Amino acid sequence: MKFSENWLRELVEIKADRAELAHALTMAGLEVEELTPLGDDLGGVVVAEIVAAEKHPEADRLQVCTVSAGPGEPLQIVCGAPNARVGIKVPLAMVGAKLPGEISIKAAKLRGVVSFGMLCSAKELGIDADASGLLELPLDAPVGQSLAGYLGLPDASFELKLTPNRPDCLGLVGLAHDVAALFGSAVKVPVPAPAPVTGVARRGIRLEAGRDAPRYLGRIVEGIDPAARTPLWLAERLRRAGLRPIGAVVDVANYVMLELGQPLHAFDNDTLEGDIVVRHARAGETLKLLDGNEAKLDDGFVLIADERKPLAVAGVMGGFDSRVTDATHNIFLESAHFAPAAIMGRARKLGLHTDASHRFERGVDPELPRRALERATELLLAIAGGKAGPVLVAENLADLPAPAAVTLRRARLKRVLGVDVADAEVARIFTALGMQVATTADGWQVTAPSSRFDIEREEDLIEEVARIFGYDNIPTATPAGALTLAIEPEARIGELALREQLAARGYYEAVNLSFVAADLLADWGFTKRLVSLANPLSADLAVMRPSLLPGLIEALRHNRARQQERVRLFEVARVFGEGDPPLETPSLAMVACGNARAEQWGEPARTLDFHDLKGDLDALIAWGGEPQRWSVHADGLPGWLHPGRGARVVRDGATVGYLGALHPQLAKMLDLAADVHVLELALEPLLARRLPQAQAVPRFPAVRRDIAVDLPETVSWSQIEQTVRHTLGERLKELRLFDRYSGKGVEAGRKSLAMGLILQDASRTLTDDDADRCVREALAALEQSCKAKLRG
Repeated sequence: MKFSENWLRELVEIKADRAELAHALTMAGLEVEELTPLGDDLGGVVVAEIVAAEKHPEADRLQVCTVSAGPGEPLQIVCGAPNARVGIKVPLAMVGAKLPGEISIKAAKLRGVVSFGMLCSAKELGIDADASGLLELPLDAPVGQSLAGYLGLPDASFELKLTPNRPDCLGLVGLAHDVAALFGSAVKVPVPAPAPVTGVARRGIRLEAGRDAPRYLGRIVEGIDPAARTPLWLAERLRRAGLRPIGAVVDVANYVMLELGQPLHAFDNDTLEGDIVVRHARAGETLKLLDGNEAKLDDGFVLIADERKPLAVAGVMGGFDSRVTDATHNIFLESAHFAPAAIMGRARKLGLHTDASHRFERGVDPELPRRALERATELLLAIAGGKAGPVLVAENLADLPAPAAVTLRRARLKRVLGVDVADAEVARIFTALGMQVATTADGWQVTAPSSRFDIEREEDLIEEVARIFGYDNIPTATPAGALTLAIEPEARIGELALREQLAARGYYEAVNLSFVAADLLADWGFTKRLVSLANPLSADLAVMRPSLLPGLIEALRHNRARQQERVRLFEVARVFGEGDPPLETPSLAMVACGNARAEQWGEPARTLDFHDLKGDLDALIAWGGEPQRWSVHADGLPGWLHPGRGARVVRDGATVGYLGALHPQLAKMLDLAADVHVLELALEPLLARRLPQAQAVPRFPAVRRDIAVDLPETVSWSQIEQTVRHTLGERLKELRLFDRYSGKGVEAGRKSLAMGLILQDASRTLTDDDADRCVREALAALEQSCKAKLRG
């Protein structure tokens, strides 16, 4: 929000200088982001008129101008501005004047011609950034008058960084209420009188957008002068607020928006057909906007239309074909209230950000449209003439927000602020802010004006008292209270410990945004049960991530593109799935590529493979103390995993994650090497841990029996391990696979596995017969469930 200091001081008495005003606004939560003095050093700069101009004899781009600066002889000025011409009024810095930037004006020769002063651009005067040519003044500007006096200088341009909960301060009148409360003064805003209705033209208005557009006002103004010039005072206020004057109709609409905070729009009435219809856009509907671009719309947009065609995207921008031009004599002036949710994100979806959308998506006072319409009509009739028709109103009162009374307790106010604020001061603050205050036995009953959407509960009122009373006046005190430390459950591994374990294994932690692009997810095959944002920051951040891997792989790509060949990254965060509310699942993801070990001399370099990542997973699983509850399977893999180098991770029969190499097609699409391996796992099963239990050291020795079995290639080790463990129970302490063979002597499609059975009984020493019986039982079970047979 940018505005002129002088304009604000006209609306409210401010008993402070510029620096004190800036500090008070910032301390009240209205941060002054930039403060630009305007016209502080313009002594010796006057209004002048160019009465003659000739080409410089020695320079093609220079002119020798004869300039009238009031009584006395005209002055000779050499000027290189492209718009210097006879008859215009411009600023003239006389000899002896000092301009901003410590520029002193002296008589000087330019290519052999003496110049007695300098004709100035707005940038050279320090009042605007425009340096394209001389600052052209109105033709009725009095020659010889001080430029500062004529333009109402000195002044300053304030730019506020407003938080989204204070849209009421996006208009000078709303800001004036806060300033009045800060400095104990009163707002001096005249309420516009209804414009005299001298025209009879009217149009019907139909509301078909429901609660998205509950109030719409308009009026036809006929016979305006399209060539009417915007008054200097109004143009300067727009300029100092960062808006370029364009034409009387547009300038009036912008001025009222800055003054009251209500965006307005004007249509060329002669281009409209039939009634005004406020409705949702139809799928595939398009509209050419004021900026010349064509907007592709859907039913999420609210449109202003007539009987035949769309006219404007509500709350964002008007249409090109119905715009006001230099030939427009009759206008339809609209002033409406749109629900913030109906406007949020719509401008960004079209690649736009407009002053109207900035206000409407934060919330505009629903009671402002009529006041703004009357104010705009008043200014327009005074500037461009014309005949105003009646105000046309369409509204659904049930869909308009209604202010509710909020209770503030005196004791609660003191407890939160830690200081006594006098009752009279509390009442003064609320009254100055435009609120209705009723005293109760315990405190106050406060009803906020319709412009203050942010006042919903007692804490909001306490905040208002704190910021106006002054944070500097609230004593600093250390909070007191007893803190209870949470006890970490023994049956759960802490997330911090997990992060430390992964870091110890050579992985770096990554932190990615929870939002990703829908196109990226489509490349991975994530197209269902996605959680899309209603108001995304950009198209690349439009969907909540259903998996950690797309973002983590992007981080890996970023590192690979910067000559990092060996990358190890992990992330512990939440993923999101469709639901009401959306489902959030804590997850762990790991990605790795490059050599299996960091560069060293002890062994030959080897590229990381599936078994390296599986080893990292096994280490994490063993940490929980129950590895027998986990297994990996080669079936049921997602489309983004390599079909022959991937696995499904299972705990207690339920799938909890996947690991393996990326699918070659996906790796190629993402411009990745073939050695990238990934793992993603639900976090909670991994953090579950068996409670430690003390056990006696075994008194009896263990017995080992080695067997080799021939079985089909399709039988996985996890299936074999589960079969043997289930058959032998507690007698089997450990099962070790120490050899795998296929080739000569083994049928095609089969393999030979050699394993060691470590057997032990806690109550006695196992005999050879006991060990042999265990081997027979294991072989029988393997033969039945895995089609295995003992190799001789």
